[in-house]
Amino acid sequence: MLKGPAETPMEESKLPQPVGFWAAFAFWLKLGFISFGGPAGQISLMHQELVERRRWISERRFLHALNYCMLLPGPEAQQLATYIGWLMHRTRGGIAAGVLFVLPSLFILIALSWIYVAFGQLSLVAGLFYGIKPAVTAIVVHAAHRIACRALKNSVLWAIAAASFVAIFTLNVPFPAIVAAAALVGYVGGRLAPGKFQIGGGHGQGDKSFGPALIDDSTPTPAHALFTWRRLVAVLVVGGLLWLVPMGLLMAGYGWDHALTRMGWFFTKAALLTFGGAYAVLPYVYQGAVGDYGWLTPGQMIDGLALGETTPGPLIMIVAFVGFVGGYGQAVFGPDRLFLAGAVAAVLVTWFTFLPSFIFILAGGPLIETTHNDLKFTAPLTAITAAVVGVILNLALFFGYHVLFPHGAGAAVDWPAALIALAAAIALFRFKQNVIAIIVGCAVLGLLLRMLL
Repeated sequence: MLKGPAETPMEESKLPQPVGFWAAFAFWLKLGFISFGGPAGQISLMHQELVERRRWISERRFLHALNYCMLLPGPEAQQLATYIGWLMHRTRGGIAAGVLFVLPSLFILIALSWIYVAFGQLSLVAGLFYGIKPAVTAIVVHAAHRIACRALKNSVLWAIAAASFVAIFTLNVPFPAIVAAAALVGYVGGRLAPGKFQIGGGHGQGDKSFGPALIDDSTPTPAHALFTWRRLVAVLVVGGLLWLVPMGLLMAGYGWDHALTRMGWFFTKAALLTFGGAYAVLPYVYQGAVGDYGWLTPGQMIDGLALGETTPGPLIMIVAFVGFVGGYGQAVFGPDRLFLAGAVAAVLVTWFTFLPSFIFILAGGPLIETTHNDLKFTAPLTAITAAVVGVILNLALFFGYHVLFPHGAGAAVDWPAALIALAAAIALFRFKQNVIAIIVGCAVLGLLLRMLL
């Protein structure tokens, strides 16, 4: 493409104009509405906008922040936005970037969840979701394959993945126990056979340059990003209070056994277990939300994942759907205020899910800014990522069973659903089609089949 007058090499060599907080705020708001495509697509979009086009941050500094976020539990794309916003405009910049990355998705999912629970029995909506469920099964299988190709580099890691699958599928071992066991294996194995637990160069070394950036390779760390014990303690105290106060109010007002209180505690634990991305925590969510608490059914869980795949924001925002359906179905505020119950529950679980991510960035960012050396995956995290492959495969079988045998194991196979799942798998694996396009196509196909059959 030919460059216009404003895109000449001479112009590209100039330092971009400083960016004020409100200009950055407008960008983060826009990003919240267009951040489709899961973590890979969202990180790619941020790289294109912030590194290549706007040059707010250099390639090396961008990757340095990304590598730190990859080590944390939680949604790495949202944490990366929080980190860059914090680096540019202090704490308020980080909070604005992180909140706006999630907020549009929260409002959209509340609206879609209400439509789903209120009108899901209508033939039109039921037909669309009839085609969406098989597509989601294929998407989860594809996710397991994609993570396996990236993470399982040797026989030891394959063995960890196989063991985690057997543990959760056959023995019904809780997901947190699998994560803890994998971390222990990685810690010991990293000392005995470090070569088996190394994943090198996952995000490159940041050697590309797109011209001078506002936060360049040699830009000194700003004063607010320097580590001090006082700042660390302040972040931890404020973050702890932001968790403790709402949890205390829930305990005092409703008691431990109330659905809202249990949701707050459950999704706090989920937030600390999301190593490997949203697909890694989905087995834990369905174990708790479907199996332990009964907040929603297996079919609803599949539908929620489909909605999460087709809305902007991190995929882990499926927790908002789980919260809405759980609060609505439990009628936590009485039968006359079902929408309010669902909306409050959705906001509540989103708060407890994402609060740790902000604490991790605001507390750990100054420690990371003390060095610009690239971070590597640790051996325990490598083992956890391998174990995640096994639990995601179990999730795919869980979804597949409920799609192919909707009336139980003794009933006949739902062959139209099986054919839709096969078509979605071919589109993903063979033709590399976009997830949103596949879900829309399968939804239309499901509606047509329900009308004809």
